Amino acid sequence: MNQEKAIESALQFAKSLLEGDATGHGYDHIERVVRNARQILSTEKADSFAVLLAAALHDVDDVKLFPQNRNQESARSFLSTLGLDEETRERVLTLIREVSFKGKDSCVPATIEGKIVQDADRLDAIGAIGIARAFAFGGAHGRPLYEERPMVLTALSEEEYRSRKSATITHFYEKLLFLKDMMNTGEGRRMAEERHRFLLLFLEQFSKETGYGR
Repeated sequence: MNQEKAIESALQFAKSLLEGDATGHGYDHIERVVRNARQILSTEKADSFAVLLAAALHDVDDVKLFPQNRNQESARSFLSTLGLDEETRERVLTLIREVSFKGKDSCVPATIEGKIVQDADRLDAIGAIGIARAFAFGGAHGRPLYEERPMVLTALSEEEYRSRKSATITHFYEKLLFLKDMMNTGEGRRMAEERHRFLLLFLEQFSKETGYGR
């Protein structure tokens, strides 16, 4: 199987698991992350095959969606069908493990490939689409839009971050507003600037309409 066919196969596998998701982690998210990754790859020297495979597969074992998958079972199983050598398979699995935001336990990937995949995913958490995804996730999990007396916590461990059930708007102040300055690549930072500005405009208007934060 050539590389482009392998990437397309990975996308179809992700689609089979994620299509129809209503939490903001559906197949449309995968498509955007892969597109972001391709854009960043156009400015960086990196192993594009590993990057795009990891981008396509990065949510197929996401604990928020598949809590029973604790050892990347879905990604491992799929990668074994591509005829890749063990080193390549493990490299892709490592890139996937490094993607997630984990509060103060978040890691900076060791390789440029990991940095690209992480940036590509984080870009989809900010801007207009990031706002839409945040409220989709909150609604799907029964979270209120905002709280009159929010408690914003910004130094959470991975366990604390994942178990926290705060209002959706609080999530902006605990994660989304930090992502611009957590970008790893020059192109990621450039792409994040406009999206971050839109977050600020949204929050300003949200405050005017609700009195939140005043």
